[in-house]
Amino acid sequence: MSVKYKIRDQQGLHFFTCTICGWVDLFSRTVFREVVLDSWRYCQEHKGLQIWGYVFMTNHIHFIANAKDPHRLEDILRDFKAHTAKKILELLNDHKTQESRREWLLYLFQYFGKRLKNASQQVWIHDNHPIELYSEAVVIQKLRYMHNNPVEANWVRHPEDWIYSSASNYTEGKGIFEVQLLWTGFEEDGGWFFGNVDFPTLD
Repeated sequence: MSVKYKIRDQQGLHFFTCTICGWVDLFSRTVFREVVLDSWRYCQEHKGLQIWGYVFMTNHIHFIANAKDPHRLEDILRDFKAHTAKKILELLNDHKTQESRREWLLYLFQYFGKRLKNASQQVWIHDNHPIELYSEAVVIQKLRYMHNNPVEANWVRHPEDWIYSSASNYTEGKGIFEVQLLWTGFEEDGGWFFGNVDFPTLD
């Protein structure tokens, strides 16, 4: 893996993309989206995770996060993906969970798990594609890109209309999942007031 896609600052602010194996539309189901949100809540409370923005698409999630010292982002992401994969597989094997694609999904995750040494099934692609966010401009670009995904997919007209996103946290001050806010308001010229994150001065 290229160095540019490794986490070098374990407490630094990063943009992540976590993708389901085979690009399967797992997150078209609410039950599986809730697995991720519940795990994030646990990691926020017990593992030092801070989420600053997110969006669910059908087969992947984008989010911006950092870790509070002394916690490490690599460790949090590893545990998050292991726990959510286990929970997703438990739900798929539980016939009380309504899922018309059950057999196909289990077969697919077993297929991708054949290459693993310590597991028989694989839910997540291993790479998290971490991108370090080193300036306000980069953060703004990533947040706008992330929040605009459902609009580009023609699901909604406005980013804040997609409830499985942090767009409404920023526009309305609330959402279905609590996030840290990277800015506290808007300037008249369309700029941002950043309130909670210190960025390094660029040369």
